[in-house]
Amino acid sequence: MILDLLFPNHCIHCNRIIDPELLICDLCLTQIHFTHYNYFESNPIKEKCSLFFPVENAYALIQFEEEGLSRQIVHELKYKSREKAGKILADWTIERLEFKDEKPDLLMSVPLHPKKLKERGYNQLHLFTETLSSFYNIPFNHQLIKRNHYSKAQALKDKQHRLESVNTFSITQPITGKHILLIDDVFTTGNTVSSVAWEILNAGNNKVSVLVMAVDI
Repeated sequence: MILDLLFPNHCIHCNRIIDPELLICDLCLTQIHFTHYNYFESNPIKEKCSLFFPVENAYALIQFEEEGLSRQIVHELKYKSREKAGKILADWTIERLEFKDEKPDLLMSVPLHPKKLKERGYNQLHLFTETLSSFYNIPFNHQLIKRNHYSKAQALKDKQHRLESVNTFSITQPITGKHILLIDDVFTTGNTVSSVAWEILNAGNNKVSVLVMAVDI
């Protein structure tokens, strides 16, 4: 309480003082471009995924814009130690995404390499995934797949290098006959999601759907 008075939380965009649990103020929230995609119907991210692997359903929460607030939010989460932003993004997702009677069997987020995890101190997708898991009552598994190679941030790579990843991930546990919802932060080329998806599909008679925080296509 005293710390909140001495060091109040500010909106990352306009710098207004806001509740300690928030990331942006209500006014700035109106500037975020939510996708309004239908998880069960054709949409841009599902169409892009289907070019690379058999995808069941797909959803993106917000549009990723290089000069927009969405980019600022994702960068706060990934590079500025604002892990709690993951819960806020999950809460926004919960307000907009309904699985009806077709819930996936398991939530799985794209892993970091152990070296990158040590550098960052947390996986930016874990709190997001765990918040969704709790609300929808769907189990999650953070150990099902591992990243085999350490690499610099995707945001710092040029497009060609992003497309050159080979054998980036591998399955660590037997899994078959499951519908897995694969979770990532930003969908750009689809290379990362595709690499993980094929590991899941090749592991057994599994199905893959995709959920990302932001889409840039």
